[in-house]
Formats: sequence, C-alpha cells, structure tokens
Amino acid sequence: MTPMSRFLALLLLASATLPAAHAASSQAVKTPAHPRICLVLSGGGARGAAHVGVLRVLEEYRVPVHCIAGTSMGSLVGAAYATGTTLPEMDVILSSISTELLFKEEPPRQELAMRRKGDDYSILFTPEIGLSKGEVKLGKGIVTGVQLETVLRQLSKTKGYQHFDRLPIPYRAVATDLVTGQAVVFKEGELANVMRASMSVPGAVAPAEFNGMMLVDGMLTSNLPVQTAREMGADVIIAVNVGTPLLKREQLNGILGVSGQMLSILTEQNVQASLASLQPQDILISPELGDYSTGDFDALPQIAPLGEAATRKMAERLRPLALPPAEYAALRLQQTQQAKAEQLVIDEVRFDNLQRVNPKALVGLVDTQAGKPIDQAVLDKDIRRLYGTGDFEHVSYRIEEENGKRVLAITPAEKTWGPDYLRFGLGLSSDFDGDSSFNLLGSHRQTWLNDRGAEWRNDVQIGQTTSWESEWYQPLSAGNPLFVAPHLAITQRSADLYDDERRIGTYDMFSTLAGVDVGSQFNRYGELRLGLVTGQVNPSLDSGPDYLEVENKRLTAGALTARLRLDQLDSANFPRSGWRSQINLFDSQQALGAEEDYAKWSGEFTSAISFDSHTFNFALFAADKLGDDPLPTYENVQWGGFLKQSGYAPGQLLGEDLQFGRVMYYHRIMQGTLLEGAYGGISLEVGRMGEPLVKSNSSDWIISNSLFIGTDSPIGPLYLGYGRADDGNSSLYFYLGRPF
Repeated sequence: MTPMSRFLALLLLASATLPAAHAASSQAVKTPAHPRICLVLSGGGARGAAHVGVLRVLEEYRVPVHCIAGTSMGSLVGAAYATGTTLPEMDVILSSISTELLFKEEPPRQELAMRRKGDDYSILFTPEIGLSKGEVKLGKGIVTGVQLETVLRQLSKTKGYQHFDRLPIPYRAVATDLVTGQAVVFKEGELANVMRASMSVPGAVAPAEFNGMMLVDGMLTSNLPVQTAREMGADVIIAVNVGTPLLKREQLNGILGVSGQMLSILTEQNVQASLASLQPQDILISPELGDYSTGDFDALPQIAPLGEAATRKMAERLRPLALPPAEYAALRLQQTQQAKAEQLVIDEVRFDNLQRVNPKALVGLVDTQAGKPIDQAVLDKDIRRLYGTGDFEHVSYRIEEENGKRVLAITPAEKTWGPDYLRFGLGLSSDFDGDSSFNLLGSHRQTWLNDRGAEWRNDVQIGQTTSWESEWYQPLSAGNPLFVAPHLAITQRSADLYDDERRIGTYDMFSTLAGVDVGSQFNRYGELRLGLVTGQVNPSLDSGPDYLEVENKRLTAGALTARLRLDQLDSANFPRSGWRSQINLFDSQQALGAEEDYAKWSGEFTSAISFDSHTFNFALFAADKLGDDPLPTYENVQWGGFLKQSGYAPGQLLGEDLQFGRVMYYHRIMQGTLLEGAYGGISLEVGRMGEPLVKSNSSDWIISNSLFIGTDSPIGPLYLGYGRADDGNSSLYFYLGRPF
C-alpha cells in the first residue's frame, strides 16, 4: 500500500497506533482471589474489528470482564459489548458495515428536496465552499458524522442518555478536547454521540459538540486508556492494542505520508506512556494485522479472527483468570439480559438553537410525531433528511423531561461556513475524430435571505454553451410547498447542421429571457411550475445553405410555460432503482409579445431495476410541436450522440418530431466505497427524427447500440464508449459529466 493510500485510509475514519512490545512476566503474580478485570480497547480504525476476536476467546476461556475502557474503534466495540450485544449479534453487524455505509452521509436520494436533486443533472461536482462577508470558509471535516451516528446506534442495545456505571458492564470512552488538548473521559451520555466523539478523526470527521466542548478522536491523548481503567478500580487490565505501525523511511516520500506520520507519532507517544504503566499482573494483546489498514471497513469479518489468534497466544496468562462454568454463565446471562425496550411516547417535537433557518420549514421533513411512540429507524431517517436539506453541518437530538412532558429536542447545527455557497463544475467530451467540447460552471447560492426561506441562485457557464442564469426562489411561507420564482437567463449557444454525416453549417443563438414561475413542491417527490416568459432571441446562420437563413435576426418572445418533474431515482448517474419523469410545455403567443404563434412539448421517462450487481435501465424520450403551426428553425429538437442515438455525432439529428427509446444493461465491475464504483454496460436504442430541418436527411427509424464503461469519479461521472447505428454511423466517445 502506498503512503498516499495509507494516509487516506487513516483520514476516512481511523485511529492509528504503533504496536509496542511489552515485556510481561510469564511467572505467576499475586492477584486478589476474585480480581476486577477491566478490558482496555485501543483505537485503530477498521483494525479494531480484531477486538471482537479477542472477546470471542475471552468468552471461550470464561475470563470475566467487569469493566471496559475504549478509545475510537475500541469505544465502539466496547460500548456494544458493555450494553449486552452478544458476539453473534456483533458478527451480523460487522458483516453489514462498509465504508459506504459509515461515511456516505446523504440520505437516500429519493428523500432529498427537489431543488437539491436538480443539481445532480448538472456538471457540478465540487463540494460547497462557504462565502461570508467576502471570506472563504470550508467545512470542518470530510464527513459530519450524521450517518456514522446512525450506525453506532445499531451497535448499542441501550438507548438514550445513560450513566455508564449502570450499564450491564461499566464503561468509559475517551475523546480529546480540541481547544484544550486534554483527554475527556465520558462517564455518562448518549452512547452513539459519545462513540462518535471518541472516533472523530481530525480532518476526516467533523468535531463533535458536547457541553460546549469541541471533541475529536481520543487517539490524540489516550489511545490505549490504561489509566482510565485503573481509575475504574481494575485489579487486572487486559489491554488490546490494534494500532498501525509507523511508516518506514522509504514510504515517507510525499506530503500525505509525512502528514499521516505526524499524526501517528502523536498517538504513539501516549500509547507508549500507557504501556509503561502496565503492571506485572496486566496482560497485553497485540494482534498481528498485517497489511490491513485503518480504513479497511469493507474487510471487518476478515480482520476479526486475527484478534482470536493473538489472544490464544496468551492462554497461559488468561486461564488462571477463568471462572467456573456455572458462575461464568450466570455472569454473562446477567450482562446480556435486556429489559423490554420502553416504547417512548413523545409529547412534543422541538427544534433548538436555530438562528437562520425557520423551524416551521423543518416540521414537514420529520415523520416522527407527537403522541406516538418513537420508532428509531424512522427517527434516524428524519435526522438524515434534515441533514440532506444542505443547511446543516450536523443534526443531533435528545429526549428530555420538561414540566411533565417528554420532549424530542432536535438540534440542527447550522453550517458555520454558510449561508452562502459556491460550487464549480466541469464538462468535457470528445469523439476522437476532431470534435470536442468543454463547459465550465460556477454556481453561487444564497440561502435563507428571509424567514420564509428565500434562496437566490446564480449560475455562470462558459464553453460550448455560455450563459448566466439567475433565479429568486421564494416560498409563500416557511415550509409552504407553494412558491414564486422570478428568473433571468442570458444564453449563447450553437448547433451544428448535418446533411447525413456531413456537417454543412452552424446556427448561433443568443437569447435574453426573463420570466416568473409559480409552483408547488410535492414533498420530496416532484415539482410543478407554471410560468410566463418574455424577452428576445437572436438566431443567425453562422455558416450553411442560404435556405436555412433566418429572415429576422432580432425576435421578441412571449410564452406560457409549464413543467412537471417527478424524481425517485436512487442515483442520477448510475441508477439502480427508482424512476424519473419530466414533461415540458412551451406555448408562444403573439398576444404575449411573441413574433410567432407556435407550441411545443417534450417529455421523458426513466426507470431502473436491479438484480444483485446487474441493472436494467429503461428510458423514453419524445418531443413534438402542438397544433398545426410549424416550429421556427431555432426551436427544433437537437438529438444524437452517446446513449442518445449512439454512433451519431452529438446534435447530428435536428427536427420537429422526436421519438426515442433505450434499454441499457450495466454491471458493477468494481465495488466503490464512498463513490458508486465502476460499471460496464451495453445499450440498445431505437429512434426517429421526424420533419428534419435539413430535408435531405432521413426520417426513418434508426437502431443503435453502444458498449461502454463508466465510473463515478471525484470530478463527476466518466464514460468511455463506442456506438454504432444500423445505417453505418459509428463513433468513439469520451465524456466527463452527464452525456444524457
């Protein structure tokens, strides 16, 4: 593994330590007849799965565990065991955990607000950069910990705020106060929040806020919390160190390797101090974990058995601590018996600590209701959905008793780098035959400009299409699905004209259009807009046959518009389930100031269904004029290119009447972690362009197919494909950004 990959694995979620040799006497030592045995579990990221193997052998040897102290991943495993989670239950949980599950924080895409879903169909790819009073601000971590807390709640059988001495096994977790640099030992709290604080790796997971403290991973101050266990009254400590060795000299060949080594050195220093404090009766277990890194969360079931092997090597030291079978069985029964979970009925749902966001806008996003029992799965979805609005850097909750009422207090932390945001996008394409294009996009979004939730967005694009689009989105009231949206768009674009395969000319189009829409959001499912648009269009024939020349190069526009969008796809780039549809209407009327009366419509429908790693994607597209009035040349439909009649050049087909259908099959050929992975696929496409603008072009049905590979890269979706049509047109394609 390269130094870069090791460092990135560390930043994904890990605590890194250096296993140190500990000379423990093999001779018998004097211990109390019934010693209090405390298990100390170190941080180590994914390597901490070895702790489960250690526990398995301790149970086999009937070694009792009377208390647990853990840091980072050790706090996670320790909390699960301390609250009564059995090893078989832990195995099931470990087998379900993956890097994607832990760190892909967006809620299921189907539940995102429609305004956020729309960004998925643009070429935007960068994370949001905050802008405040001319100052550029960034987030505090790669991830915020919202999804991480959801997974951590599954590991703990004890819910809600707890005093940790009252758990089936007394428990402590260690974090680090980022302000003071001191270790913080948790003796009470909500377990998921405590575990999350203990494993908030600086730079990877945003710090946790707790009682006014800003907390990060405990590895920085006490990665092997021996002293904490001693303070819990331990007579014998079983310490398990699963840290990552320091990089060797030849591996320190880049800034990432050097930076990661600095973090590891800080951790190593406090680990050595803990090891030095071990006493003769204490036992150190250091599993040999080979090349498994701190970020290998997709390999937890393979890492766990390595803890078993290391523990068996200490059998001579451990067996004297064993209890008789009946006594041990009674202890484990006591530690794993769970009282029937209380069905907590809440009397009120409240949002705390909001400065910009109006809490009335959040009520409709929460399915948990007053007067009904809390369903943890529903509440977890509520938290992720609130986070998915884009207004918060973290969302937490607590349940409080106030004046005889049980209150669910949800605490969304508004982004410290908001409320104005900047994103960038890039689109590239090439057919490897001299035709290529690029587009650069910058998007500036200002949010919560008033207490009703107004948002002002400006998008500037340069390249094949150059444009400035501005929209003010104003809900009628906070949380109201009805809205008004005035908008302005200044656009310059071009369209190539083809006679069969031969390019014969180019149309240029410059337009300035302003309008206003009124509409409604359908919760998280769709959006309807009705609008009025007016302005000016300036079409011109840059090159080509005289008969395609536009007589009037300065035309006024005035039209009624309508658009219905419904979107329940699980992914915009490589959907594996769900569906999406859109219908657009444009009715140009002289009564509204237009030069000509005409109307047109367009529609599309996409759905996806998967079987394991195999996906079938179905799509229909259509466009046509409405009524008998012909469409102006500049309003014709442009089609063609990769997955839009593969084999043809982009935009090669131009006419009034489009019908197109496509079936794609793709198979995941490479599993992703935080991204969706890589796919290989094929397509079968059938379409026709009726009433072609260039009359010599055919209006017959065309059958095309393509072969492609694609991946969801950090800079957007990438495609490399080959397409061929039944009439002989063929082409290679490269795309960065969405080709369809």
